Amino acid sequence: MEKDELRPRTKQFALGVITFTGALPGTPVGRVIGGQLLRCGTSVGANYRAAKRAKSTADFISKIGTVEEEADEAMFWMELAVESGLMSGTDVAALHREANEILAMVVASIKTAKRNG
Repeated sequence: MEKDELRPRTKQFALGVITFTGALPGTPVGRVIGGQLLRCGTSVGANYRAAKRAKSTADFISKIGTVEEEADEAMFWMELAVESGLMSGTDVAALHREANEILAMVVASIKTAKRNG
């Protein structure tokens, strides 16, 4: 991974989430799933930026752990949008794949920080 590759990727992910949630239907279910996805999906980038400003290794691990949780939650809401019939799997495939890649990189960062901390 290039130095700070996650910063632009998490921002682009947030923008993708914004676009995706904007396409969800305005039904009660669509609004709930969209709102949940919008919150956690945009939180990935914001919390990553906070983790980069951590004051210690323990602080970094704690903050980057939030990124892990939010990325995983975003994947859950995308899966729910598809499985409930709100959107097709092809509509969310690239965004879901990016969430999974971000999640994998974050987990690797946590393991490295724990090993080196």
